[in-house]
Amino acid sequence: MRAEEIRELTSEDITARIAALEEERFRLRFRSASEPLEEPLRLRVIRRDLARLKTILRERRQAPTAR
Repeated sequence: MRAEEIRELTSEDITARIAALEEERFRLRFRSASEPLEEPLRLRVIRRDLARLKTILRERRQAPTAR
């Protein structure tokens, strides 16, 4: 997911996407402990997408409101 795509989303959508990705990451990490993953690089992609989402959400919360 690219930063431009994320910026088009609302804050609520970003929060929902973060929750979904964290759930997926948890499930993948749990499975990786017991069996080899078919797509091990998916963990890296999820981690980076989470970082992008959280960064943009944080930027929005810290931005001064326009008057």
